[in-house]
Amino acid sequence: MSYDLPALRVAVTGGVATVTIDNPPLNLSDGTLLPSLRRFVAEVRNDADVRVIVFDSADPEIFIAHGETKFITQPEVMAAAGAATVAANPDAEFPADLNLMQVVHEEVRSLPQITIGKLTGLARGGGNEFLMALDMRFAAIGKAGQAQPEVLMGIMAGGGGTQYMTSLVGRARALELLLGAQLVDAELAERYGLVNRALPAEEIDAFVSALATRIGSLKPEIVSAVKNAVNAVPNPVTRAGLATENALLGPLFTADAAELAHKLLLAGMQTRDGELRLEALIDEL
Repeated sequence: MSYDLPALRVAVTGGVATVTIDNPPLNLSDGTLLPSLRRFVAEVRNDADVRVIVFDSADPEIFIAHGETKFITQPEVMAAAGAATVAANPDAEFPADLNLMQVVHEEVRSLPQITIGKLTGLARGGGNEFLMALDMRFAAIGKAGQAQPEVLMGIMAGGGGTQYMTSLVGRARALELLLGAQLVDAELAERYGLVNRALPAEEIDAFVSALATRIGSLKPEIVSAVKNAVNAVPNPVTRAGLATENALLGPLFTADAAELAHKLLLAGMQTRDGELRLEALIDEL
């Protein structure tokens, strides 16, 4: 099967689909990327030639920056992105109690294939939530960074972040990272359990490629059996938990949050210079 989707470059070989996120200038999780991801998931789910999916980025500095900040300042931008995301797979359920990021991330999390994230840049907010929805994550030392900065913007992580992070790192560390909103480097991410391994930047490509190739060469029924068995272990991520997250997020989209988001955009958020020092930029306000 061939894939032709905006913001995604897909190459399939040896049972492995490499999906390169290419949504310039900052790889925002927006009205282009979210529908493309949903459409890709719908198409790849039944692709017998794909047993492993590796997500990486065309941008050497940014994996996915975060959700589009205009989702806060301009409700019509979020509405348009939501409509496009629904249209990307109109026959699939779009639960009324979940938001568009949660829906896309959960559909990615439910894929029968093994999903791997190769992080060689920054992933904040919705970008990190997408990363946490994958089966495995590998981070490049000295280059990777992960954060949930939403509380500093007057809202909270709402793309599955509160649920995914707690599942990965435990309650205490989730509270630290969600409320402290600090950028986590590869080494700390490995120690906390946010990623499988922190690897030297010059080794990450070869390691992920070898792992994906090894899994991709297995019989499909073996990959399926192992993933289904692991998925049978009780997991704290539930539809009810995600719905609670979404219900708590909604009231935080206030006029004050919109005003702060406007100030952040004026100060340089969603510019490359601003994104590379986002925590400092927010602190300066």
